[in-house]
Amino acid sequence: MQQLATNRQRQFAAALLDTTLATPPGLIGPDGELSSKRFSVYRNNVVLGLIEALRANFPATCRIVGDEFFRAMARAYAVSEPPTSPMLFDYGAGFADFVAVFDPAVSLSYLPDVIRIERAWVEAYHARDAVALEPVALAAIPNDRVAELRFSLHPSLRVVRSLFPAVTIWRMNITDGVPRSVDVDSVGEDALVVRPGAEVEVRLMPPGGAEFITALASGLSLTEATRRAMTEFALFDLSTNLAMLVQAGAFIGYGFAQGESYGKTEAR
Repeated sequence: MQQLATNRQRQFAAALLDTTLATPPGLIGPDGELSSKRFSVYRNNVVLGLIEALRANFPATCRIVGDEFFRAMARAYAVSEPPTSPMLFDYGAGFADFVAVFDPAVSLSYLPDVIRIERAWVEAYHARDAVALEPVALAAIPNDRVAELRFSLHPSLRVVRSLFPAVTIWRMNITDGVPRSVDVDSVGEDALVVRPGAEVEVRLMPPGGAEFITALASGLSLTEATRRAMTEFALFDLSTNLAMLVQAGAFIGYGFAQGESYGKTEAR
């Protein structure tokens, strides 16, 4: 009986998103007949709900391609990648990779990276709260210990790297954004996404900044992370990047190579 129930649940779940599948057995209407029409209505409502969830999570993408195209693209994604969680705000983790190979959108080569920025925004918004490190805390560090610094990053922090001007395109297409001509084949842009307080912030990272923060996230010291960044961009500016990260609320604490720990802030 348990196996039968499990099989029917799987049939029902599969048929919800695949219109080529027949109405699952056991769905009997008041007339005692298989209720195909009722199931079709329910199936359509489920798909519409997933499309609306994607529209809510990726508003800039919707604005770029238009509502009709977005709905068609979202429907195709919903059918191929149904949600694995009942929390629809978390739906769309694989949307960027899907769009990257979605034939009607292949010419929009920058679009997957815009989607990745929007996905990072959603993740940052729902990430655990933490108090960002104040600049005054760093000012108290002795100069002879600065090279050994290792940072604890804010749990909401995300980095999105792109070969396209994805940050510029995203900004143009959010609420109150101002569309303008952009050379999509111009220099790439890396985005820093973080929520130090109530609002999510998306910042354009300076050259080498993405490599620098990625190195810090892996546990490297300030000196080691700087070297890593300079292998990517020889003119990497440590002062500019560090000031931007502190201002953005990217850090919640710091320590040293020898294992001491200072300045760690508690989550709210």
